[in-house]
Amino acid sequence: MSEVIVAFWTGTGNTAEMAEYVAEGIREGGAEAKVVSVDDISAADLKDAAAFALGCPSMGVEQLEESTMEPFVEEVCGFASGKTIGLFGSYGWGDGEWMRNWVEQMEGAGATVVGGEDTICQEAPDADAQDELKAMGKQLAAI
Repeated sequence: MSEVIVAFWTGTGNTAEMAEYVAEGIREGGAEAKVVSVDDISAADLKDAAAFALGCPSMGVEQLEESTMEPFVEEVCGFASGKTIGLFGSYGWGDGEWMRNWVEQMEGAGATVVGGEDTICQEAPDADAQDELKAMGKQLAAI
């Protein structure tokens, strides 16, 4: 059974909760899920994975968290080509611009992105968001 890593940064806990729904979908899809904060993993740990998920809420002016997540993502961009990456996150206001920019960044690095604007939610994940997150997890498990 393959393992899919779900690495995330969270400020309020909403993105951590979202990560658990992604993991649930991964397990339902027949793979093992490892949910871990980006504080507890290095980007290099993802280098050999065919598929993984990254989660980060919108911060500031609709951007990734700057001190931890942004450098992590920059490092992932160096080896993202050919990978399938699920992206997810929560927001408090705005229209999802941070996720559109993140998807564009990862696709520009050569990754195939699943999730994206389908797997964002305002504040805590509601039932629809939970379903989308699980569906993304199943997609990642199938890689």
